[in-house]
Amino acid sequence: MQERTIAYSKTEQVHLVQPADLNGGGRLFGGNLLKLIDEVAAIVAMRHTGLKTVTTAAVDNLIFKSGAYVNDLIVLIGYITYTGRTSMEVRVDAYVERSDGMRYPINRAFMVMVALDENNCPTPVPQLVLENDVQAEENHMARKRQELRLERRKMGF
Repeated sequence: MQERTIAYSKTEQVHLVQPADLNGGGRLFGGNLLKLIDEVAAIVAMRHTGLKTVTTAAVDNLIFKSGAYVNDLIVLIGYITYTGRTSMEVRVDAYVERSDGMRYPINRAFMVMVALDENNCPTPVPQLVLENDVQAEENHMARKRQELRLERRKMGF
């Protein structure tokens, strides 16, 4: 199976916050942001696997840093940080892009996606090519998160 670089499947998506996206406090509803994050993670994973079906196995981390409001542009950037045999960790960073063109972080999530074959069984994924020290360090941290996920699974989480 061919190896793939991080850039191969990196994805950027933009969403305009509309009134239907807001919670009772007038901010972007966290569940709506999670839906957007999950969609970007799925697109990244599908691109990495050559458009195989994927499913979300875990939302490993979700940190809400700041709110977003009606007419804000939400920019989501996702990329692979780790590949296992059938799974991939996808980092998705969400930003608000303001009228000055600056992006301000509002969320970071790590999603675990699993590739599926035609029988909906886990299937191998292309391994990740790391091209620089920054990618290698991020991959190292992703491996640590994977170890923690496996330990938590043993404890029933």
